Amino acid sequence: MVTQGFIGATQDGKSVTLGREGSDYTAAILAAMLQLESVTIWKDVNGLQNADPKLFPDTVKIEAISYSEVIEMAFYGAQIIHPKTIKPLQNSNIPLYVKCFFDRALEGSVIKSDVGNTPYPPLIVLKDNQVLIQVTTKDFSFITEDNLSKLYSIFHDLKIKINLIQNAAISFIACIDNREDKVTALKQELSKDYKVSVNDNVHLLTVRHFTPEVIFELTNKKQILLRQETRKTVQVVMK
Repeated sequence: MVTQGFIGATQDGKSVTLGREGSDYTAAILAAMLQLESVTIWKDVNGLQNADPKLFPDTVKIEAISYSEVIEMAFYGAQIIHPKTIKPLQNSNIPLYVKCFFDRALEGSVIKSDVGNTPYPPLIVLKDNQVLIQVTTKDFSFITEDNLSKLYSIFHDLKIKINLIQNAAISFIACIDNREDKVTALKQELSKDYKVSVNDNVHLLTVRHFTPEVIFELTNKKQILLRQETRKTVQVVMK
């Protein structure tokens, strides 16, 4: 069967595109509907890498990775398989192979439900052109549920995705993409009830399955504005 990759239609028959990665999404939907054994996506690289090869010269190929890990990386901004492609495959437990069309003999990478105890290399995502916004209450009231609800509503209404968030007693910090129109509208709206300060031209570094050595290498001689760390993930806003 041969079909188009990214053209669809509304319920009333109007033609539409399926958006970014629409061809991959089409393949995933068809595979789930037909209950196929696997899906293969052909790209110009030998499988998935642990970082963007355009930004990091010494990347490592990932042999196998789980659906959930790919979704995590996409959330943090990696130009990797879109989560909407993963979801129908995950629902039907269909593995997704990413291979190189320059050399079909190369094994590539596989995305599947369970990769066992296979260790991951540090998975690195670097987002440039970010803005760090700090919001402080004017009356020194706490940033609790009421204020958080109001702040989230502002970001939601302006359709601004928060890439990193942190709040303290009377302040709220968010890192967002530096889109001038969105940032201007956000500052105007927030300034009605809060004090607002902005750091622009910052970078957001996310490392999953980090090591101290990798974090040191990537942040050495950088000005660290904010750092968050969990058991698996470090995020750093830096200049």
